[in-house]
Amino acid sequence: MKKVYTCFCTDIIHEGHRKLLQAAAELGTVTVGVLSDPEMVRYNRFPTKSLEERMEMIRVLPEVAGVVVQERIMYDEILDQLRPDYVVHGSNWAQGPESSIRKNVLDCLARYGGELVEPPYTYNAEVRKIDWQMREQLAMPEARRGRLRRLLDIVPIVKTIEVHNGLTGLIAEKTVVENDGGLDQFDAMWISSLCDSTSRGKPDIELIDLSDRIQTINEVMDVTTKPIILDMDTGGTAEHFAYNVRTLERIGVSAVIVEDKTGAKRNSLFGTEVAQTQDTIENFSEKIAAGKAAQRTEEFMIIARIESLILEKGLDDALERAAAYVVAGADGIMIHSRAKTPDEVIAFCDMFRAKHPNVPIVAVPSSYNTITEAELAAHGVRIVIYANQLTRSAFPAMENAARSILTHHRAHEIDEQLLPIKDIIRLIEVM
Repeated sequence: MKKVYTCFCTDIIHEGHRKLLQAAAELGTVTVGVLSDPEMVRYNRFPTKSLEERMEMIRVLPEVAGVVVQERIMYDEILDQLRPDYVVHGSNWAQGPESSIRKNVLDCLARYGGELVEPPYTYNAEVRKIDWQMREQLAMPEARRGRLRRLLDIVPIVKTIEVHNGLTGLIAEKTVVENDGGLDQFDAMWISSLCDSTSRGKPDIELIDLSDRIQTINEVMDVTTKPIILDMDTGGTAEHFAYNVRTLERIGVSAVIVEDKTGAKRNSLFGTEVAQTQDTIENFSEKIAAGKAAQRTEEFMIIARIESLILEKGLDDALERAAAYVVAGADGIMIHSRAKTPDEVIAFCDMFRAKHPNVPIVAVPSSYNTITEAELAAHGVRIVIYANQLTRSAFPAMENAARSILTHHRAHEIDEQLLPIKDIIRLIEVM
């Protein structure tokens, strides 16, 4: 019998999968690879079932002779190991980022004379309904809320990007690139007070109240499935913070980050150039404890943001505060810096990690933006937040378009720099 291999990255078996397996079984003995959890995440297919459950789901199918784990989205390792005569995959991967996987398969097969077989992809009303239901399941508050904690168990570093409305949420949700021999994408979304305020033309002084922030959250949640981390600034009083934690937990937010400052809000990147007051360790610890006591689930996370480096109080002060906030119940520590190099952040991470190896560290490399995710992860950072890049990229592009139209009294000159409206429409799915 010829050896046949195909790989599944799904939580459910529908008509399209069965047709593919039937086509594979006609060619020989079928082995099915189940894509590993870390690669599922990178592939923008967050698993709703465990790896073991997904393997058992495949194993019981009559066409399947064996099931293995495919550790990487690219097929090199598994094909070198199994050397199948045929690889079977639906015809839907010729375009977009998935085309790099197809090329990888063809290159691997060419080395020993294997063949790629591509049955027509099945996409009818029933399959579309199942795909939509799976997506909607991931979007539900109960499913979304705990996903950040699950990601921390699956991936070495959670890649998080700022969003401030439904459209930027879709960009964060759907952007997938081929990179370093694999596919990559963002894991989570950051809704910052700065960008939320800026998108409304308002100053970043905690002017936007929680009801308006929740409107932004709802707009993003309506069209996405990824977990949301919310910037809560100072969080207000301990009593207000506790109440708001319950509200945010209920609607499906995964985590809040609250900073240890008090008084009138000033953006941290101004540092000591403007008057900013850091809260006492005791008061801020009470706020964290109040928030944790208000939680209804174990999934929701409260992350303490430390401003000691921003306010030039030094590493020792930051470490003292971090230790106290962990004792108060903080689920993670965000260390903030406006330095142009990552040196002080790395020093903090190394010293904090030595004493608290299991507490997630969050970094926001806005000013020290030359450091890579791998370098941050090597020093214990578990969540990286790209906190304002979509907002900052949009403003000059829109201003440039406006200037061009005013200058030329028509839109022709700027048109080649604009995304076709059809591409934007395609980004927004119709039920």
